[in-house]
Amino acid sequence: MKQWDQFLAPYKQAIDELKIKLKGMRGQFELNASHSPIEFVTGRVKPIASILDKSNQKGIPLDRLEEMQDIAGLRIMCQFVEDIHRVVELLRIRNDFEIVEERDYISHEKTSGYRSYHVVIQYPVQTIQGEKKILAEIQIRTLAMNFWATIEHSLNYKYKGAFPADIKLRLQHAAEAAFRLDKEMSLIRGEIQDAQAFFTRKKESAKED
Repeated sequence: MKQWDQFLAPYKQAIDELKIKLKGMRGQFELNASHSPIEFVTGRVKPIASILDKSNQKGIPLDRLEEMQDIAGLRIMCQFVEDIHRVVELLRIRNDFEIVEERDYISHEKTSGYRSYHVVIQYPVQTIQGEKKILAEIQIRTLAMNFWATIEHSLNYKYKGAFPADIKLRLQHAAEAAFRLDKEMSLIRGEIQDAQAFFTRKKESAKED
């Protein structure tokens, strides 16, 4: 366990630092009284059992676990599909990490119906032994996409990827329904943002009173 703690320590540090930085991006939009493309940010380090399972599935030797892209994983939630693309643009111009891969599962969704935008970064962690560059995966998705993905992930544990035909079909239909919801919300995005801005101004005014 001590060896695992030492191995995972830089990943935990990266998660803590990146959560602060990404939440800071949201705070900057709020200070400017403008719509933030970031609704909220979560992060986790993959459990040891999951790391071992994936290393077996992908054929990654234990002495090369640094090649695994999602030991450190962050998730950025957005209100609208358009916000996802805005967040990706913001990540591309940052100079505190390097983007090494992008996977667009929104324009090219998986056959299961899964939609999300994945950005794999190389992030430098400062340790007492010096700088250590680790890989981390940032998933950017809407709340509707996340709801579907969370349910599919839970069912995947039960069926280990071998979904019954009826469950698989219903999941695909649910994914399409979630995406239709996102598209409908995009059509009234301006109205929603105006209403949210009005509510924020009213709340701030009440505080001053």
